[in-house]
Amino acid sequence: MVSITDVSSTAVFAKERTEAQNRALKAIAELKDIYAELSHSHRQFLKLSRDECMKKFADDEILFETIEALKKGEFLSESSQEKQRIIAEITSEIEQKEMEKKSLIREFEKLQEEKNKTKERLESQYKANKDRLKNLQKARLIFEDNLGMEIRKIEGKLQFVFRSIDPDDRNSPYIITMELTKDGSYQTVSSKPTLECLPDLERKLQETKKIAVFLKNVRKQFISQACQEGMKKQGL
Repeated sequence: MVSITDVSSTAVFAKERTEAQNRALKAIAELKDIYAELSHSHRQFLKLSRDECMKKFADDEILFETIEALKKGEFLSESSQEKQRIIAEITSEIEQKEMEKKSLIREFEKLQEEKNKTKERLESQYKANKDRLKNLQKARLIFEDNLGMEIRKIEGKLQFVFRSIDPDDRNSPYIITMELTKDGSYQTVSSKPTLECLPDLERKLQETKKIAVFLKNVRKQFISQACQEGMKKQGL
Protein backbone atom coordinates (compact mmCIF):
# COMPACT_ATOMS: atom_id res chain seq x y z
CA MET A 1 0.00 0.00 0.00
CA VAL A 2 1.24 3.48 -0.88
CA SER A 3 1.94 5.73 2.10
CA ILE A 4 -0.29 8.78 2.32
CA THR A 5 2.80 10.92 2.97
CA ASP A 6 4.54 9.81 -0.24
CA VAL A 7 6.15 12.91 -1.78
CA SER A 8 5.49 11.59 -5.28
CA SER A 9 1.70 11.90 -4.88
CA THR A 10 1.47 14.80 -7.35
CA ALA A 11 3.31 12.79 -10.00
CA VAL A 12 1.12 9.78 -9.32
CA PHE A 13 -2.06 11.82 -9.72
CA ALA A 14 -0.72 13.48 -12.87
CA LYS A 15 0.00 10.08 -14.36
CA GLU A 16 -3.43 8.71 -13.39
CA ARG A 17 -5.15 11.82 -14.76
CA THR A 18 -3.26 11.60 -18.06
CA GLU A 19 -4.11 7.92 -18.44
CA ALA A 20 -7.79 8.59 -17.74
CA GLN A 21 -7.86 11.44 -20.24
CA ASN A 22 -6.17 9.28 -22.88
CA ARG A 23 -8.66 6.47 -22.31
CA ALA A 24 -11.58 8.88 -22.63
CA LEU A 25 -10.16 10.44 -25.81
CA LYS A 26 -9.54 6.99 -27.29
CA ALA A 27 -13.12 5.94 -26.51
CA ILE A 28 -14.45 9.10 -28.16
CA ALA A 29 -12.34 8.44 -31.29
CA GLU A 30 -13.57 4.86 -31.47
CA LEU A 31 -17.19 6.00 -31.20
CA LYS A 32 -16.63 8.46 -34.06
CA ASP A 33 -15.21 5.65 -36.26
CA ILE A 34 -18.13 3.33 -35.45
CA TYR A 35 -20.65 6.05 -36.22
CA ALA A 36 -18.95 6.84 -39.55
CA GLU A 37 -18.94 3.15 -40.50
CA LEU A 38 -22.63 2.77 -39.67
CA SER A 39 -23.50 5.89 -41.65
CA HIS A 40 -21.63 4.51 -44.70
CA SER A 41 -23.39 1.15 -44.42
CA HIS A 42 -26.76 2.89 -44.15
CA ARG A 43 -26.09 4.94 -47.29
CA GLN A 44 -25.14 1.78 -49.19
CA PHE A 45 -28.34 0.08 -48.08
CA LEU A 46 -30.45 3.07 -49.14
CA LYS A 47 -28.83 3.03 -52.60
CA LEU A 48 -29.47 -0.70 -53.04
CA SER A 49 -33.06 -0.31 -51.81
CA ARG A 50 -33.68 2.60 -54.19
CA ASP A 51 -32.27 0.65 -57.15
CA GLU A 52 -34.39 -2.40 -56.27
CA CYS A 53 -37.53 -0.31 -55.95
CA MET A 54 -36.87 1.39 -59.29
CA LYS A 55 -36.42 -1.99 -60.97
CA LYS A 56 -39.63 -3.33 -59.49
CA PHE A 57 -41.43 -0.16 -60.52
CA ALA A 58 -40.24 -0.59 -64.12
CA ASP A 59 -41.33 -4.25 -64.14
CA ASP A 60 -44.73 -3.29 -62.79
CA GLU A 61 -45.12 -0.66 -65.50
CA ILE A 62 -44.51 -3.31 -68.16
CA LEU A 63 -47.04 -5.62 -66.55
CA PHE A 64 -49.67 -2.90 -66.35
CA GLU A 65 -49.09 -1.97 -70.00
CA THR A 66 -49.57 -5.60 -70.97
CA ILE A 67 -52.84 -5.77 -69.05
CA GLU A 68 -54.06 -2.59 -70.71
CA ALA A 69 -53.15 -4.03 -74.10
CA LEU A 70 -55.18 -7.13 -73.33
CA LYS A 71 -58.13 -5.03 -72.26
CA LYS A 72 -58.01 -3.06 -75.51
CA GLY A 73 -58.18 -6.28 -77.53
CA GLU A 74 -54.63 -6.17 -78.95
CA PHE A 75 -54.52 -9.97 -78.67
CA LEU A 76 -57.70 -10.66 -80.58
CA SER A 77 -56.10 -13.65 -82.23
CA GLU A 78 -55.92 -15.44 -78.91
CA SER A 79 -58.88 -17.36 -77.64
CA SER A 80 -60.88 -15.91 -74.75
CA GLN A 81 -59.74 -18.77 -72.52
CA GLU A 82 -56.07 -18.19 -73.37
CA LYS A 83 -56.39 -14.47 -72.68
CA GLN A 84 -57.94 -15.22 -69.30
CA ARG A 85 -55.03 -17.50 -68.49
CA ILE A 86 -52.49 -14.84 -69.46
CA ILE A 87 -54.30 -12.21 -67.41
CA ALA A 88 -54.41 -14.53 -64.40
CA GLU A 89 -50.68 -15.21 -64.64
CA ILE A 90 -49.87 -11.53 -64.91
CA THR A 91 -52.18 -10.66 -62.01
CA SER A 92 -50.53 -13.35 -59.85
CA GLU A 93 -47.10 -11.99 -60.73
CA ILE A 94 -48.19 -8.46 -59.81
CA GLU A 95 -49.47 -9.67 -56.45
CA GLN A 96 -46.20 -11.50 -55.83
CA LYS A 97 -44.21 -8.39 -56.61
CA GLU A 98 -46.43 -6.34 -54.31
CA MET A 99 -45.68 -8.80 -51.50
CA GLU A 100 -41.96 -8.54 -52.23
CA LYS A 101 -42.19 -4.76 -52.22
CA LYS A 102 -43.98 -4.72 -48.86
CA SER A 103 -41.40 -7.14 -47.44
CA LEU A 104 -38.60 -4.87 -48.66
CA ILE A 105 -40.26 -1.84 -47.09
CA ARG A 106 -40.64 -3.65 -43.75
CA GLU A 107 -36.99 -4.69 -43.85
CA PHE A 108 -35.95 -1.14 -44.64
CA GLU A 109 -38.05 0.26 -41.77
CA LYS A 110 -36.59 -2.32 -39.38
CA LEU A 111 -33.05 -1.44 -40.42
CA GLN A 112 -33.83 2.26 -40.09
CA GLU A 113 -35.15 1.71 -36.55
CA GLU A 114 -32.04 -0.29 -35.59
CA LYS A 115 -29.83 2.42 -37.09
CA ASN A 116 -31.63 5.12 -35.08
CA LYS A 117 -31.25 3.13 -31.86
CA THR A 118 -27.55 2.55 -32.54
CA LYS A 119 -27.07 6.23 -33.37
CA GLU A 120 -28.78 7.27 -30.12
CA ARG A 121 -26.66 4.82 -28.10
CA LEU A 122 -23.40 5.98 -29.70
CA GLU A 123 -24.31 9.64 -29.26
CA SER A 124 -25.16 8.97 -25.62
CA GLN A 125 -21.83 7.19 -25.04
CA TYR A 126 -19.96 9.93 -26.90
CA LYS A 127 -21.59 12.64 -24.77
CA ALA A 128 -20.99 10.66 -21.56
CA ASN A 129 -17.28 10.29 -22.36
CA LYS A 130 -16.95 13.98 -23.20
CA ASP A 131 -18.75 14.97 -20.01
CA ARG A 132 -16.62 12.57 -17.97
CA LEU A 133 -13.42 14.01 -19.43
CA LYS A 134 -14.66 17.55 -18.82
CA ASN A 135 -15.58 16.73 -15.21
CA LEU A 136 -12.20 15.10 -14.70
CA GLN A 137 -10.42 18.26 -15.83
CA LYS A 138 -12.59 20.45 -13.61
CA ALA A 139 -12.12 18.13 -10.68
CA ARG A 140 -8.35 18.24 -11.06
CA LEU A 141 -8.32 22.03 -10.62
CA ILE A 142 -10.59 21.86 -7.60
CA PHE A 143 -8.61 19.02 -6.05
CA GLU A 144 -5.21 20.66 -6.43
CA ASP A 145 -6.00 24.35 -6.08
CA ASN A 146 -8.92 24.55 -3.68
CA LEU A 147 -9.25 21.42 -1.58
CA GLY A 148 -5.62 20.78 -0.71
CA MET A 149 -6.23 17.14 -1.51
CA GLU A 150 -4.14 14.26 -2.79
CA ILE A 151 -5.38 11.30 -4.83
CA ARG A 152 -3.90 7.82 -4.54
CA LYS A 153 -4.65 4.63 -6.45
CA ILE A 154 -4.39 1.70 -4.05
CA GLU A 155 -5.30 -1.89 -4.93
CA GLY A 156 -7.65 -0.82 -7.70
CA LYS A 157 -9.36 1.82 -5.56
CA LEU A 158 -9.10 5.61 -5.39
CA GLN A 159 -8.10 7.18 -2.10
CA PHE A 160 -8.78 10.89 -1.54
CA VAL A 161 -6.59 12.33 1.22
CA PHE A 162 -7.58 15.69 2.74
CA ARG A 163 -5.29 17.80 4.90
CA SER A 164 -5.54 21.15 6.70
CA ILE A 165 -8.71 19.91 8.40
CA ASP A 166 -7.78 19.66 12.08
CA PRO A 167 -6.71 23.07 13.48
CA ASP A 168 -4.50 21.30 16.02
CA ASP A 169 -2.75 19.19 13.39
CA ARG A 170 -2.90 20.66 9.89
CA ASN A 171 -1.04 17.67 8.43
CA SER A 172 -3.40 15.07 9.87
CA PRO A 173 -4.96 13.05 7.01
CA TYR A 174 -8.70 12.63 6.56
CA ILE A 175 -9.34 9.87 4.03
CA ILE A 176 -12.20 8.61 1.90
CA THR A 177 -11.75 5.53 -0.27
CA MET A 178 -13.85 4.92 -3.40
CA GLU A 179 -14.01 2.61 -6.37
CA LEU A 180 -15.39 2.75 -9.89
CA THR A 181 -18.20 0.33 -10.71
CA LYS A 182 -18.59 -1.46 -14.05
CA ASP A 183 -21.03 1.19 -15.29
CA GLY A 184 -18.51 3.97 -14.58
CA SER A 185 -20.12 5.39 -11.44
CA TYR A 186 -18.38 6.05 -8.11
CA GLN A 187 -19.07 4.00 -4.99
CA THR A 188 -17.71 4.74 -1.51
CA VAL A 189 -15.81 2.01 0.30
CA SER A 190 -14.82 3.66 3.58
CA SER A 191 -13.91 6.91 5.29
CA LYS A 192 -11.42 7.65 8.03
CA PRO A 193 -12.64 8.98 10.35
CA THR A 194 -16.14 7.62 9.80
CA LEU A 195 -18.75 10.04 8.45
CA GLU A 196 -22.31 9.21 9.49
CA CYS A 197 -23.71 11.30 6.64
CA LEU A 198 -21.66 9.49 3.99
CA PRO A 199 -24.60 7.39 2.64
CA ASP A 200 -26.58 10.59 2.00
CA LEU A 201 -23.64 12.22 0.24
CA GLU A 202 -23.14 9.12 -1.90
CA ARG A 203 -26.83 9.05 -2.83
CA LYS A 204 -26.59 12.65 -4.07
CA LEU A 205 -23.45 11.74 -6.02
CA GLN A 206 -25.31 8.94 -7.82
CA GLU A 207 -28.08 11.37 -8.71
CA THR A 208 -25.91 14.26 -9.91
CA LYS A 209 -22.75 12.41 -11.08
CA LYS A 210 -20.74 15.43 -9.86
CA ILE A 211 -17.68 14.00 -8.11
CA ALA A 212 -16.17 17.45 -7.45
CA VAL A 213 -19.26 18.60 -5.54
CA PHE A 214 -19.28 15.34 -3.60
CA LEU A 215 -15.66 15.77 -2.49
CA LYS A 216 -16.25 19.40 -1.47
CA ASN A 217 -19.14 18.27 0.72
CA VAL A 218 -17.03 15.47 2.19
CA ARG A 219 -14.35 18.00 3.11
CA LYS A 220 -16.96 20.23 4.77
CA GLN A 221 -18.18 17.30 6.84
CA PHE A 222 -14.64 16.40 7.87
CA ILE A 223 -14.05 20.02 8.98
CA SER A 224 -17.32 20.08 10.92
CA GLN A 225 -16.49 16.81 12.62
CA ALA A 226 -12.97 17.96 13.48
CA CYS A 227 -14.33 21.17 15.03
CA GLN A 228 -16.83 19.24 17.14
CA GLU A 229 -14.13 16.90 18.39
CA GLY A 230 -11.90 19.89 19.19
CA MET A 231 -14.66 21.49 21.26
CA LYS A 232 -15.18 18.23 23.16
CA LYS A 233 -11.48 18.11 24.02
CA GLN A 234 -11.72 21.64 25.40
CA GLY A 235 -14.78 20.69 27.42
CA LEU A 236 -17.07 23.07 25.57
